[in-house]
Amino acid sequence: MADIKYYDVILKPVVTEKSMSGMSDKKYTFYVHTDATKTQVKEAVEKMFEGTKVRKVNTMNLVGKTKRRGMTYGKTAAKKKAIVYLTEDSKDIEIYAGL
Repeated sequence: MADIKYYDVILKPVVTEKSMSGMSDKKYTFYVHTDATKTQVKEAVEKMFEGTKVRKVNTMNLVGKTKRRGMTYGKTAAKKKAIVYLTEDSKDIEIYAGL
């Protein structure tokens, strides 16, 4: 297992209509490092965004799609997505404030 620091865990936020609608319930979605565990995601969110307290984390592996160009086959990169639920007394994450 790789030694992943907390600032390497979260890659970028997922900005979709479904993930934006979950923000009212303090539910945030991020793309994370493929080797990151739920506890690493929880620690990374609490360290990167001050005042946040994570209630639970759900993760899912997104397998890369098979693509074809002519007679050549290849795969797109695999990703991992994490849905982070914050507690009721937690601060909101400001990265989504302007969206």
